[in-house]
Amino acid sequence: MDRLDRNVVDAIIGIDTLWGGDVLNSSGTSRFIADSWFSDEPLPQAYTHEAAGRLRAAGGVAAEEVDCAAVDAYLNAVDVRGAIAGMAEGGRALGWPRGAFLEGLAVCFEVIWDLAQELLGRGAPVPYERCVRAATGAPPEPSDPTAKRERVAALVAKAGYRGDLLEATDAWRRDRMVPSKSIPSLSEAYIAHFDALTARHVMPHLPEVLTGVPRANIRFLPIENARFSGSMHYLGRERTPEGRPRYEATYQINAALQISVPEFQQLVSHEVVPGHVTTFAFLQDLFVRGQVGFEASVLTMNTRCAALFEGIANNAILMAHGVTRIEDLPDEDLQVGVLLARLQDDAKNQSSYLTWKEGWPREKVARVLREEYLCSEERSDKLSGVWGQHPLLGRMYLPAYRAGTERVAALRRRHDAAVVLPAIFGCRGLVDVVSVEAAV
Repeated sequence: MDRLDRNVVDAIIGIDTLWGGDVLNSSGTSRFIADSWFSDEPLPQAYTHEAAGRLRAAGGVAAEEVDCAAVDAYLNAVDVRGAIAGMAEGGRALGWPRGAFLEGLAVCFEVIWDLAQELLGRGAPVPYERCVRAATGAPPEPSDPTAKRERVAALVAKAGYRGDLLEATDAWRRDRMVPSKSIPSLSEAYIAHFDALTARHVMPHLPEVLTGVPRANIRFLPIENARFSGSMHYLGRERTPEGRPRYEATYQINAALQISVPEFQQLVSHEVVPGHVTTFAFLQDLFVRGQVGFEASVLTMNTRCAALFEGIANNAILMAHGVTRIEDLPDEDLQVGVLLARLQDDAKNQSSYLTWKEGWPREKVARVLREEYLCSEERSDKLSGVWGQHPLLGRMYLPAYRAGTERVAALRRRHDAAVVLPAIFGCRGLVDVVSVEAAV
């Protein structure tokens, strides 16, 4: 690693450790910033130092009772703030595309650092607008579910479900509910289905060298009491006898998830192929071939690149079918499932906005998500509670879903697939939700 790479890794692992994250833990409950480590480089002192282990065990600054002594011991051992500044300076010297990506990453990390100081009582409250701008490149704004609600109402009525829209949607969902014990077999079937569609509609627009990269090497694992509906964990550390990556991942799925089969199809395309697993596998291959920098091997959450990745994943089902509009999907039930998933992303943004901009209590936010955005009771509870009220996830990650979805959708409507797909999948350099415009 050169000096810039060391600053990058110390900044990412350092800020992750400060928040109690553990990049080697396979559970989404232990992910905060660092979302992957698929290089063959040894982990840095920012991860291996004794003080780092102590801070991770204590839960970092997000713990209910913060161990300030553990925080101070870690920051005395690892210059996290200096690494962030060094990454930003190195980015400014490089220019686009890598420099722009690193500068955007530094902008997010500066906010996340200040959020940590806020929690420690060592800094002023971080303005909500600054958080959202850092993560999405745009100011916060409320969601408007009207158009999607009207389309859902028309489709579920056509399918025979009339009356109150929430009751009709709940009935539609109940009649199509995925049995929890069928998830393993159903996931295998839909992974194969979407991998075949990806081969037909996505791969012809990407460099031929990516054709041989496994797009969906994943295992599904149930998890109890998760704050998420599902969480993909890209591992990428297994190697073939020849030393090539196996591009492996796991997917933890909430055992209490209330989801219909059409929504489950959207979930599989989002998390696996051509969504997150495919995106990370392509980036691992680009990294191995020296086409992108070290930061591509230690990807991040709560940042602008996470916003882009969520945008890719939420548009993945449209990419797989080779269409740009939900109404062009081949099945009306599937259209309802995708619309409900998009409403959930609008709900994530709305939960963030109402909680942190308007100061609404959790119970009131939950009712809005349930009644106006048609979320299930389980999702309304999680998005208004452990997600919406979290000092980092609520202010930076929840708005990123809608922002990324709208950015990728707009690019796909304006440009041919041969132009957009190589740009968003990193074939012209690693980009984020802001710098992707220049790549296109």
